[in-house]
Amino acid sequence: MNIWDEKNECMSRDEIEQLQLERLQAVMNRVHKNVVHYRKTFDEAGIIAEDIRSLSDLVKIPFTTKEDLRLNYPYGMFAVPLREIVRIHSSSGTTGKPIVVGYTKNDIRTWSNLVARFMTAAGVTRDDLVQIAFDYGIFTSAFGMHHGAEAIGASVIPMGMGDTEKQIMIMQDYKTTVLVSTPSYALSLAERLEQFDISPNALSLKVGLFGGEPWSEKMREEIESRLMLSATDNYGLSEVIGPGVAGECSCKKGLHLYEDAFIPEIIDPETGKTLSPGQSGELVLTTLTKEAFPMIRYRTGDITSLDYTRCECGRTMARMQKVMRRSDDMLIIGGVNVFPAQIEKILFSVAQGETPYQLVVERKGAVDNLEVVVEVTDKIFSLELQKQRSFLETVKKRVSVETGISVAVKLVEAKSIPRQDEKIVRVVDKRQL
Repeated sequence: MNIWDEKNECMSRDEIEQLQLERLQAVMNRVHKNVVHYRKTFDEAGIIAEDIRSLSDLVKIPFTTKEDLRLNYPYGMFAVPLREIVRIHSSSGTTGKPIVVGYTKNDIRTWSNLVARFMTAAGVTRDDLVQIAFDYGIFTSAFGMHHGAEAIGASVIPMGMGDTEKQIMIMQDYKTTVLVSTPSYALSLAERLEQFDISPNALSLKVGLFGGEPWSEKMREEIESRLMLSATDNYGLSEVIGPGVAGECSCKKGLHLYEDAFIPEIIDPETGKTLSPGQSGELVLTTLTKEAFPMIRYRTGDITSLDYTRCECGRTMARMQKVMRRSDDMLIIGGVNVFPAQIEKILFSVAQGETPYQLVVERKGAVDNLEVVVEVTDKIFSLELQKQRSFLETVKKRVSVETGISVAVKLVEAKSIPRQDEKIVRVVDKRQL
């Protein structure tokens, strides 16, 4: 099994923790000196780098939140002068101003190598042709994957998002071996192949690298069977680096998190208390190698757990479980906690495949109402009207049984739910809470 950076990916736990401590002290000194926000929060907490004598002292440091980043828009969190910044990316800014992130030349090299790690772990080699079906814009996904593939020495086909027919033509003619996209787009490609009566066996695909949204094991099985490739998950977020925080190897038993570059913690999202290995909670990340935009104890909002046992592949880094929900997407409807992932699972089961949806919450008088808006897919469209009604009723009943609340379910035209950043905003809460 190929390992891109065996020295760093296979260190002993003692070596990992010693390296993390040294790098943490160095980055704390640097941000205290160069970032006003961190200088202020450290001074208010009465903390200096020398107070951090072990990784257990990390809990003394205040969290960094998305709100902190918004308040310091655009460049307030940068730790180097703008003349040293060679790239600027940002988040979508769906709830106001976007979060702006910067990279030095060295950051780009670091980023490339981190992405190369999980691409290699998934089976990508210099002999591959990598087709990237992410949007090449101000977001990090396409460029991060592009850098990683080029670092390996693979040939990159920078297709960008959309134009599914052309994507398929390129796959056929150029003999694409690796597909990079969201998992939902992979299924859209599979549907179009079936419409064109093109067998996936006629393509050269062998590996799929899918990220950017939650996806279940059932969805993995469907992608693998319909595209005849090995589907792997990867994880990252713009505020921390983009793709390159963690990724699956071919064992597919958790995502290897690159602890030489990031310190992961799992906390209780309500109390902020650190949880033990194996417990599920909110992922908090501290960057150890980023020059332009270091993050100290950044609350990601993603719910996962960490496994510190050695993987069968030989890598020793902690493995994080697939992120299926966020700490901030829980809905409270009439006193009942509801997560979008619960409803997604029901829709996937009833529709027998991935189904685009959005949850709309409104308050009428003193009563909360939840509507599940479902886009018509080819499978649903092909059903006669009576069976479409049966589909809606089945979803309503299953949601009621699983969550204990009553919902309305509405079918809408394909592609009619608005997309932001290529993704559907899963929850639209219209209540004035």
